[in-house]
Amino acid sequence: MFTGVGRLAIASQVVPSSHNEASSAQELLERERDSAERFLNLVRLVVLTLLGIAALLYAPSLTPALDRVNIAVLAPTLAWTTLQYPLFYHRRSLPGWLSVTNPVVDISAVTAIIGGYALAASPALALKTPIIGAYFIILAALPVASNTRKAALVSVLAVVEYASLLIAFALSGTLVLVMNPVDASSAVGVSPLDEGAKLFLLSCAGAVAIFATRWQERLTTRYSVVTSESEQLQARLDQAQLQTLKLQLHPHFLFNTLNAITALIHRSPERAERMVAGLSELLRISLGSAAEQEITLARELEVLEHYVDIQQERFQGRLLVRFDVAPDVRHALVPNLILQPLVENALKHGIGPRAAGGVVDVRAHRENDALLLVVRDDGVGEAAPSIRREGVGLTNSRARLASLYGDAQQLRARPRAEGGFEVSIVIPFHTEPAARRVAAELER
Repeated sequence: MFTGVGRLAIASQVVPSSHNEASSAQELLERERDSAERFLNLVRLVVLTLLGIAALLYAPSLTPALDRVNIAVLAPTLAWTTLQYPLFYHRRSLPGWLSVTNPVVDISAVTAIIGGYALAASPALALKTPIIGAYFIILAALPVASNTRKAALVSVLAVVEYASLLIAFALSGTLVLVMNPVDASSAVGVSPLDEGAKLFLLSCAGAVAIFATRWQERLTTRYSVVTSESEQLQARLDQAQLQTLKLQLHPHFLFNTLNAITALIHRSPERAERMVAGLSELLRISLGSAAEQEITLARELEVLEHYVDIQQERFQGRLLVRFDVAPDVRHALVPNLILQPLVENALKHGIGPRAAGGVVDVRAHRENDALLLVVRDDGVGEAAPSIRREGVGLTNSRARLASLYGDAQQLRARPRAEGGFEVSIVIPFHTEPAARRVAAELER
């Protein structure tokens, strides 16, 4: 994976529409909800296990009818919670219906316990049990694992089931009503005001759960859109910077070559004419791929060979350029016009000052998943490495490599122990344009 090319890829290949951004946000939400549902089921398993242990501990103090109610509700609910692990949890994602089935089962279990207590003992006892608080816990967990529609369904179900219990108890004639809430707390009946307040609070809790779920969805979508826009803006800036760096090289070597031709016009018109012809061919080849950030190494070497032909006219037998390129790397992609400024530096600072001329070696080999490019000369070397100031060629090359490949690249410039200077570049070995490769990975 190319660490520095992601933003460039977004600008040049992947420009998501608002529909794609919303889809991406939805996918992110679904992944997080799937993870939350797995966690909630673990919590459910722990809670049901503790309730089962509590029911066993309280069993001697309860009537057989109440014990049967506890067993009849807790046993199947615990079994369903446990069976989910072998049935669904080996999958990459849980079934979508599970996030609504589980809270429906939980709410129905709470309602069944309250109804069972009413039948086994009395409606007043059933309505005073702490299990009613479980409704609120279930609703509080809805925004974590459900979408808005599912949250609304479960919230309405909780209100309807509890309201149905109150109506059924009231119509049965077995529910004792005590108008004073204070007296109802110590009496065998319940206060209509208390039950109305519970129903109202349950409705509020459901409304809050729905709002929280909807708010979370909108926040995620907005965050995804803003993040995408920010990445696209940064990518366009990176693209503009890369293009500026690359275009900077064309006038740089063009001016240097024209200066060399100018110096030969009066001294050797024939040589100047050959250099002009070579320059024309060089410009035709290099400008033909000017819009591309990466080209094959074979194409890069073709441009370089034309440049070398021009310089050999200038040096008149004092320059030898040797190419050592492994056959299996010629189809690899490299930054456009990456070798020419390095060879130009070698000629200008290494070979040029020597009356006898010299040799420049250009090497390209593969090392595992990396491509190694080396330009070395046997020129005058570097007199004072501590005060080195890199010119346009090296500075430009460093910036382009960093923008294209991030931390996956390396450029080293150093004097050679046997004399001369060497620049080595390491980049990821790849045959597919980096931007297209990242786009494909993002789509997967």
